[in-house]
Amino acid sequence: MPTTLRFEWIAGSPAPTTTVVQVYGWLFDDHGRVLVQDTPQGHNLPGGSPELIDADAAATLHREAAEESQVRLTDPVLLGHELAGDRAYLRMAARIVGFDARHPDPDGGRLLGRRLVPVTDVPLMLGWGESGAQQAALAAQIAESRWRLPARSPSAPATVVD
Repeated sequence: MPTTLRFEWIAGSPAPTTTVVQVYGWLFDDHGRVLVQDTPQGHNLPGGSPELIDADAAATLHREAAEESQVRLTDPVLLGHELAGDRAYLRMAARIVGFDARHPDPDGGRLLGRRLVPVTDVPLMLGWGESGAQQAALAAQIAESRWRLPARSPSAPATVVD
């Protein structure tokens, strides 16, 4: 009988012996909104698996955000991780400094939609439950204190970015 993995949200870095299998980002625009991808399966945050070319988790986030959503980032900050067994699923926050022209993701050929939404809407869109709510609260706190963004009350409405 297959074992169901239990995910536990932990703020901060995983133990050095933990294998990082995923790096996803809460990416904020200048109005305090978060980038959410429209995918055939629903919604997701930009991110993916570390590759040998990535120097660290920030490099993974930069690469994945550029490949999947054609966004340029600055100042990535580790929020924490979801732990499932000995595997860590990192969550970071970063500022968006630019959008490039949309093109298919080179890994899968998918052209993902780009939606900017209030951080408070993201956990429900993703279906991440309490873990998502905790991540969103910490991401909003970072966005407000570090970058002085209006994360809990964005200065522009939700929108689709072409």
